[in-house]
Amino acid sequence: HVPPGKPPVDVMLTIVAVVAASATLQASGGLEVLLLMAEKVLRRNPKYVSILAPFVTTFLTILCGTGHVVYTMLPIIYDIAIKNGIRPERPMAGSSIGSQMGIIASPVSVAVVSLAAFLAKAPAGAPVLDFVTLLSITIPSTLVGVLMIGIFSWFRGKDLDKDEAFQKLIADPESRKFVYGETATLLGKTLERGQWVAMWIFVGAIAVVAALGAFETLRPSFSGKPLSMVLTIQMFMMMAGAFIILFTKTNPAAIGKTEVFRAGMIAVVAVFGVAWMADSVFEANLPTIKEALADLVRTQPWTYAVALLIVSKFVNSQAAAISAMVPLALSIGVPPGYVVAFAAACYGYYILPTYPSDLATIQFDRSGTTHIGKYLINHSFILPGLIGVATSCLAGYFLATARGLV
Repeated sequence: HVPPGKPPVDVMLTIVAVVAASATLQASGGLEVLLLMAEKVLRRNPKYVSILAPFVTTFLTILCGTGHVVYTMLPIIYDIAIKNGIRPERPMAGSSIGSQMGIIASPVSVAVVSLAAFLAKAPAGAPVLDFVTLLSITIPSTLVGVLMIGIFSWFRGKDLDKDEAFQKLIADPESRKFVYGETATLLGKTLERGQWVAMWIFVGAIAVVAALGAFETLRPSFSGKPLSMVLTIQMFMMMAGAFIILFTKTNPAAIGKTEVFRAGMIAVVAVFGVAWMADSVFEANLPTIKEALADLVRTQPWTYAVALLIVSKFVNSQAAAISAMVPLALSIGVPPGYVVAFAAACYGYYILPTYPSDLATIQFDRSGTTHIGKYLINHSFILPGLIGVATSCLAGYFLATARGLV
């Protein structure tokens, strides 16, 4: 007898627009331009791959709005590490975590768009945090977390020449050939003019969205109110996708077959189902929930971060975790400043190694150093994930405090 709540239609439509643009970029080959640039940075500094690789995958995610861009970089990162005698687990596990942490710092990611939409509808009396303020907290806090992952990764595990299991593996000539394999690279690949055009259209659209978010006066006003950032993002992402098709030789039929499109549509369904269900259940039981949690969350705001982290693991999606928890948190009185400060806690699905990017990382590491432990929880991603998210939340809290948001 619970009345149905309201599905987050605005959020879902924004996800569709962003995914359409990102998938069009991938179908056009424009994504290869960004990947090639990233590879050049890593190959010029092979000794520092353990620190640089997580930053590279983070920045790719920030630009593209999805962590699935990491798949193409993983064999390149492995090749650089193994050919330079560096334990592949160090840069590869960190890169997988970094690629997912970048989601909450991306102006075109599903999670950030969802968070911005919910913050714009904060209860009366609560401060409304705009799109730029949100990113001014999440971007630097994410980068601090990724830096700590890189520093930790630099020292983790045994060096390959001292690792008995690895030395035993490569003692067999066939296994050694398999481990070192052929060089995986995008270098030398000829990029067509259309790929560069597609990349610049996409990056230009992101720049325009950021500028319109930073300067409210640039947006047209209707009935005395500036055009919302939700609609702004939708318009410019759809426009970017359309321009890529118009000005390049992109086959529209290929867009729906890309990895980005498939992953994005799964996110739409996840947000649709989880957020609608959560709104229905929480709204029907809000008085009970407020009585049980309101005082605890107000006096111990960090408990909201823990709850968000746990929900993220269960739903395996940052956007779905935000859609389920942020409206509830705002309704029981959690200040928006805390919601933004602890935004990084929406990434908790590294706790168990079941996410596609983590599983792919294990497969791409032919040396076997990136692994799932005997007890399942003691895998290669747990420590980088905990260190990165915890540091990001701490940095977010300090940044929000400095801005007077908490």
